[in-house]
Amino acid sequence: MYTFDTTLSSAVSTGDGRQAAPGPLDPETLDRMLRYWHAANYLTVAQIYLQENPLLREPLRAEHVKPRLLGHWGTSPGLSLIYTHLNRLISERDADVIYLAGPGHGGPALVGHAYLEGTYSEVYPEVSQDVAGLRLLCRRFSTPGGIPSHVSVQTPGSVHEGGELGYVLSHAFGAAFDNPDLIVAAVVGDGEAESGPLAGAWRGTAFLNPARDGAVLPILHLNGYKISGPTVLGRETDDNLRAFLQGNGYEALFVEGDDPARVHQAFAAALDISHQRIRAIQEAARDHGLFERPRWPAIVLRTPKGWTGPKEVDGRPAEGTFRSHQVPMTDTRTNPAHLAQLEEWLRSYRPEELFDNNGRLIPELAGLAPRGTRRISANPHANGGSILVDLDLPDFRDYAVEVDPKQPAVIRQESTRRLGMMLRDIYTRNAEQANFRLFCPDETNSNRLGNVFEVENRCFVGPTLDIDDHLSPDGRVMEVLSEHLCEGWLEGYTLTGRHGIFATYEAFAMVSASMTVQHTKWLQEAMNLPWRAPVASLNILLTSTCWRNDHNGFSHQGPGLIDVMLSKRGTVTRIYLPPDANCLLSVADHCLRSRNYVNLIVQDKQPQLQFLDMDQAIEHCDRGASIWHRASNDDGGDPDVVLGCAGDISTQETVAAAWFLRQIAPDLRVRVVNVVDLMRLFPAGHHPHGTTPEEFVELFTADKPVIFAFHGYQRAIHEIVHGQPDVDRIHVRGFNEQGTTTTPFQMTVLNEMSRFHLAAEAIRRTPHLGDRAAGLLAECEARIAAANAYAHEHFEDQPEIRDWVWTD
Repeated sequence: MYTFDTTLSSAVSTGDGRQAAPGPLDPETLDRMLRYWHAANYLTVAQIYLQENPLLREPLRAEHVKPRLLGHWGTSPGLSLIYTHLNRLISERDADVIYLAGPGHGGPALVGHAYLEGTYSEVYPEVSQDVAGLRLLCRRFSTPGGIPSHVSVQTPGSVHEGGELGYVLSHAFGAAFDNPDLIVAAVVGDGEAESGPLAGAWRGTAFLNPARDGAVLPILHLNGYKISGPTVLGRETDDNLRAFLQGNGYEALFVEGDDPARVHQAFAAALDISHQRIRAIQEAARDHGLFERPRWPAIVLRTPKGWTGPKEVDGRPAEGTFRSHQVPMTDTRTNPAHLAQLEEWLRSYRPEELFDNNGRLIPELAGLAPRGTRRISANPHANGGSILVDLDLPDFRDYAVEVDPKQPAVIRQESTRRLGMMLRDIYTRNAEQANFRLFCPDETNSNRLGNVFEVENRCFVGPTLDIDDHLSPDGRVMEVLSEHLCEGWLEGYTLTGRHGIFATYEAFAMVSASMTVQHTKWLQEAMNLPWRAPVASLNILLTSTCWRNDHNGFSHQGPGLIDVMLSKRGTVTRIYLPPDANCLLSVADHCLRSRNYVNLIVQDKQPQLQFLDMDQAIEHCDRGASIWHRASNDDGGDPDVVLGCAGDISTQETVAAAWFLRQIAPDLRVRVVNVVDLMRLFPAGHHPHGTTPEEFVELFTADKPVIFAFHGYQRAIHEIVHGQPDVDRIHVRGFNEQGTTTTPFQMTVLNEMSRFHLAAEAIRRTPHLGDRAAGLLAECEARIAAANAYAHEHFEDQPEIRDWVWTD
């Protein structure tokens, strides 16, 4: 005999001996909630196992069971218990609640609840509220042409899939920011609690202002096991867990046991107390001001893994152990004993008492669910595009750098500082709507975006000192030294109907790259669902880039996120490499207006040459790629060689190479092509922004050599242009994974992308230079050697390189 030991979150051979605790539920309500929970558990098991006979109207036979059993039973009963009680809270208190399931592999539980509430049938009318609809619900779960096994984008009410673990709290806090009436119930699985991103996310309490934000209610669900071993927190004592949560700003409430009635009563009491404390904290801050960081409630729920499932399978404990993590019995089609045990398990929920003759949940139980948009599965915050308000954007032209079109590349400015001015005014123009935030890992000033502090402060809910710089609980610039939190907060913020931008050092965007990938997947699938309204795009600004992190060294030099995003579908991803400030402003305006994209903007923060006036920049960005006639000398005809470029430093070196070639080989006809929208290099059939063969030839000619200077890794360009005309003639220079602390020009030399390397490559690839080529190449090599010698001797670049500008 095995029972559940609440001190270990595990099945053991002796019971805990605790007595049932009183609770706030009257016997009738408790009975109805237990039966509603049974209905959800029944649907969970049915989705995992059944393809026919969904309500067991006849004896269960092997052919009623799916041939492939996919899904996770273990966490689902706990998730359903929480959902059932949140419904009571919503109905009794008119609470505005969304539900984020960290252990998202419990997808059938939340799908089942969306079905019981009726929302599932509203968005998928073919999954009707009858036996036929139940059959289809089961047949669609984890099957070809159906739905995934997690709380995926196809699940009404979901803004968090929970497939890749660690992000539930960062998403929850992002959803709560600037949503004053919203309660975000965030279930943290004890396996997920072992992940790095989750460990940092508990500190979101230092940024949640109860005077203007909603609330996050963490529910730490300890069922004791991962796939095959115990969890760290599952084996912790209550005292240690209480201390851990207290240190992170929470007051813990414990609910534990395996007796359903006792646990339901205890959880109802804990949820009531949590709601009362949340509202008391908010009312105090809103009525009297915020004087200290509040201690928010958090619930610790210890229940058995696979609760209400088979106690034992083949003589070994199942409920309360890792053996219930996924499918407790996998051979029910071929093992008659297991088929019989499955039928006994399913019938233990008494489906005949839960669903009427037509297969609909009986009215007595259906009445427990909230109504309309108060249903968790129909809450508009979980379909953020439905409540999205457009940003009131200033005219980006107002922040233009004045560039003389007849004298480009002669002035230097910090391009991102112009963007900072624009973001400042976005904050001002949208202050009443409160639907825009900037997220940055403690680098807002470093990234030259500090103009936002003229109108906004950094958010910090805690002690502030008179020496602090623009720090306030009311601030809405989100600085925290965690890329995971910045990315996760922004994802939660945009998925619930707001706008924002995440600015970070380029190399360290790889810390949260997997989160970016998961968000891209979410948006990709959301676009296939007509009921999912488009949300604001996820905008990522990569600055402090590899080419100008010469002061920090190799650890800070890495353009890898470009490659990551190139691997994603073109329906969602966009990559922009503006060469100067005016192009950056045009691109930023476009990205902030866009929907359902992940926009990657790569632009360094250091002073850089400015090439285009605003009208030219707008036209260039509209085209995505264009010939820069001012830097070319082919007179609009057929060049000898094309110098292509994408990226700010790449563009600087390319334009300087074109200028240098005019000095040493004035008869060499050079065309300069700049690419601001990297996706323009794709063939038209591979990306919506791609070029036709005719457009590609118009830019790069049909057969002339192309020397392409690229911000990132060379292989990316070769991958993108595959399928374009005669790509073997394209020779790419880019980041070669060569870095150190050195001078700016030495970075380009180390990676063989300096103006002299580009000029030399052009000379090598131009046959008609004949015998002159050797001397010209020697001149390039001499310039490189001189630059190296000067930098090593003087610790800075040669003035003629450092201060180079375009001259005729």
